[in-house]
Amino acid sequence: MNYKQWIDEIAALCRPAQIHLCDGSDQEYKKIASEMVSKGTLVPIKRPNSFWCHSSPDDVARVEESTFICSKNKDDAGPTNNWKDPAEMHKHLQELFAGCMEGRTMYVVPYCMGPLGSKHSKIGIEITDSPYVVLNMKIMTRMGSSALKELKDTFVPGVHSVGVPLKAGEKDQPWPCNPQKRCIAHFPEERSIWSFGSGYGGNALLGKKCLALRIASVLGRDEGWLAEHMLILGITNPKGEKKYIAAAFPSACGKTNLAMLNPTLPGWKVECVGDDIAWMRFGDDGRLYAVNPEAGYFGVAPGTSMKTNPNAMRTISHDAIFTNVALTAEKEVWWEGMDGPAPKNLTSWYGTPYDPSSNKPAAHPNSRFTVSAKQNPIYDPEAENPEGVPISAIIFGGRRNSVVPLIYESFSWQHGTFLGASVSSETTAAAKGEVGKLRHDPFAMLPFCGYNMGDYFAHWLEMGKKSDKMPRVYYVNWFRKGADGKFLWPGFGENSRILKWIFERTSNEAPAEKTPIGNIPTTLDITNLTVDLKELLSIDKKAWQAEVEELTNYFKLFGDKMPKPLLQELSDLKDRLK
Repeated sequence: MNYKQWIDEIAALCRPAQIHLCDGSDQEYKKIASEMVSKGTLVPIKRPNSFWCHSSPDDVARVEESTFICSKNKDDAGPTNNWKDPAEMHKHLQELFAGCMEGRTMYVVPYCMGPLGSKHSKIGIEITDSPYVVLNMKIMTRMGSSALKELKDTFVPGVHSVGVPLKAGEKDQPWPCNPQKRCIAHFPEERSIWSFGSGYGGNALLGKKCLALRIASVLGRDEGWLAEHMLILGITNPKGEKKYIAAAFPSACGKTNLAMLNPTLPGWKVECVGDDIAWMRFGDDGRLYAVNPEAGYFGVAPGTSMKTNPNAMRTISHDAIFTNVALTAEKEVWWEGMDGPAPKNLTSWYGTPYDPSSNKPAAHPNSRFTVSAKQNPIYDPEAENPEGVPISAIIFGGRRNSVVPLIYESFSWQHGTFLGASVSSETTAAAKGEVGKLRHDPFAMLPFCGYNMGDYFAHWLEMGKKSDKMPRVYYVNWFRKGADGKFLWPGFGENSRILKWIFERTSNEAPAEKTPIGNIPTTLDITNLTVDLKELLSIDKKAWQAEVEELTNYFKLFGDKMPKPLLQELSDLKDRLK
């Protein structure tokens, strides 16, 4: 597709007042930010080159009920995705987008997901009428002229509109959006994305979940690689040996905290390649190599503090955008869980004076910061390596009050795929809906897989047949509670103790005991730490038998697409628990 011709077609459909091709320069960023400040959309804060903004209360998270996979065959979308016929959806989109950018600037945003010049990387072009999107895409991707130079034959086209035309003489909304007509549509065969009615990150920054996971997962299936909702970290032991680990947790379950971990164990060092997404391909040596397709962090603010994530706090000390956090009278940002008590005279995320007696949070539970990854004091020097980094271990996990122990290891790649397929977690505020409800989230990819998850499981199994050097697979649960309702494990920097055991297991140096669910540590380094390791690693057979029944019912959802080897793993687990 000729991108210039495509831009002309979208302009004719959306009828913007003007068109701006983004070059990705700092001058362009400052100019757009300045225009938003003059309109009152962005508020400059004390931190250098940083801004605060708040969204419409109807536009604060991913909207899975309005997110669609428009594959030619409904079966290709699978039972966990919303499906729409592509022809019908295109007709609907043509109606939605007709004249939707009237009175607005149409920004053309070329961007690269992955290091420039890497075989891992993909080029996208997002057309948007949101200056907020442009600023965030500048931080989150390699955006502008540098990406356009990488464009060869193909690119992933994405069209986004807030869905509110601006008629002559009308005053614009502070955060324009159209929740009644919200629609985020992905066309796997066309490799295209259309998003209407939302200005929120995951719905509007089309390089993030839309391209880097939903479209990329289809590309990975077709081209023989993996696009995963995973952090990537490098860990170095006191001897100077370094390994890389990828980890998948559902949103707001501690991915960013683990990716930026400050180890409490003397002599150990962690460096961050990425906090959210990993693209993994085989290297010439048969190992899996991963890149982080993103260039920035779109991190959850509440709970982030110098205690929980000092590296994140240092990263966001300048050149950052804060969305839906609270604002202090001194033009500083604040959120629940930040160090110290709530300051007086806060402006809440609604943009109104905060009333502490309201029992409502001052910052939205899914409020965010956007910041360049290069500002991270522990940014891994190999993060921009176009070849990627070799992965020694993959970790799955979620929020579970009970049942799941602190750490266990799979018996094989096939068993590890079963562990990924069996992930379930208590829901968080990252998606619209009830918080704290247990839901299945296989591979932490439930909202992000662009095709049938039964086929996705099969793709993981096929990847394991291509090499005898696959990473080892683990499952963790930082969130187990005791009878008193308190967490049994302190988490945060202490998670380095679990990473140490995994590191040493991948070198066959750490001992383990075989149990019905997997290999459990016989010893863990808990020097200077008071925890009940026996309870943390305990396996309640009755509870696990109930887990097996629950999984048996869940796997039925995938019908004939559910791979037989994973059903065999479930059967074997049932037998081992007897």
